[in-house]
Amino acid sequence: MAIKKRNRKVWSLKEELLIKSREAMLSAVQIFNNPSIQFKSENFIILANISWMYLLHAYYREQKIDYRYFKQLTQRKKYDKTKKGAFKYWELERCLDDDNCPIDHISKSNLKFLIGLRHEIEHQMTTRIDEYLSARFQACCLNYNQFIKELFGDSYGIDKHLSFSLQFSTIKEEHANQLRKFTDLPPNISAYINDFDNSISDEDYNNIKYSYRVLYVPKSVNHKGQADKVIEFLPANSPEAETLNKEFVLIKEREKRKYLPTEIWTEMQNKGFTNFGQHQHTEFWKSKDAKNPKLGYGTQVAKAWYWYDKWLDEVEQHCKQSGNRYK
Repeated sequence: MAIKKRNRKVWSLKEELLIKSREAMLSAVQIFNNPSIQFKSENFIILANISWMYLLHAYYREQKIDYRYFKQLTQRKKYDKTKKGAFKYWELERCLDDDNCPIDHISKSNLKFLIGLRHEIEHQMTTRIDEYLSARFQACCLNYNQFIKELFGDSYGIDKHLSFSLQFSTIKEEHANQLRKFTDLPPNISAYINDFDNSISDEDYNNIKYSYRVLYVPKSVNHKGQADKVIEFLPANSPEAETLNKEFVLIKEREKRKYLPTEIWTEMQNKGFTNFGQHQHTEFWKSKDAKNPKLGYGTQVAKAWYWYDKWLDEVEQHCKQSGNRYK
C-alpha cells in the first residue's frame, strides 16, 4: 500500500506541474494577443519561462531525476534550501543545461535568448519590443507545443487553443525596414539581440525553431465563398514562394552583422594584407566619408561605431587594388 500511495503522489505532482505549465503558456499567449495590454513582451517572457521550467520539472520527475540543488557529501546529499527551509529547485537555464534534457539545441537557443533578454529588461522599463521579437515568441510557443506532446502525449497539446492574432494595420515595406534597424530599442536591448544572434550559426538562426518566420500573401478573390482567409501562408522555400517579390514579402528580424573597427583591419591582415592596420583603415574610411549614414556602410550603436559586410567588402577590394602596398 505504501508503494501505491507514493506512486499516486508522484503522478499527482507531475500532473499539477503539467497543468500549471500549460496554463502559464496559454496565459502568455493570451496576454500577448490582448490589444488592450501594453506590457506584452515582458509578461510573455516571464510566463513562458515558468511554463518551460514546469514542463521540464515534470519530465525530470517522471524520469526520477533529482532536479533540486544539493551538495554531494561522502554518503548523502545535502540539499540547498531557502531561508524558510524549502528546497531549491532548478531554474529553467539549469534544466536546459542538464545532460538529461530532452530539448534539441535550437529550441534551447530560443529559450536561452529569452532568458538573457529577461535579465536585460528586469532592471528597467523597455519600450516597443513586441514587434521586434514576435517571431521568437511564436517559435517558443510552437516548440513548447511540440515537446509537451512528444514527452507526455497529444492530449496535452495546446495547438487547439492557439490562433493567429488579428491585426488592424498592414505591414508596409518602410515598416519592415524600420524593424530591421531595431529603431526605438534601448541600446542594451539592441546590443544584446545582435550579440546573441551573432553567437549562433546561420543555420541555427534561420531555423524556425529559433525564430518563426512566414511568407505572407494578402488574399484577393473575385467570387463569393472564396474570401475565407485574409492571408495565405506559404513555406519560404516552396515553388510558389519563389515567384514572389521576396524583398517585400519576406520580413527578417535579424539586424545586419556588425564589425568593430579592429575586426575589419584584423580580417585584412588575416587575408595577407599585413601592413593594413588601424591607421590605414582610419585614413581609408575618412577618404570615403564611410561613416555617412546615407552610404549604408555601418551604424552607430550607443557610443560605438560598427561596420557592415558592405564595408568589409569595400576594404578588401581596396587592399587588392593597392598592389603590394599592404603586403
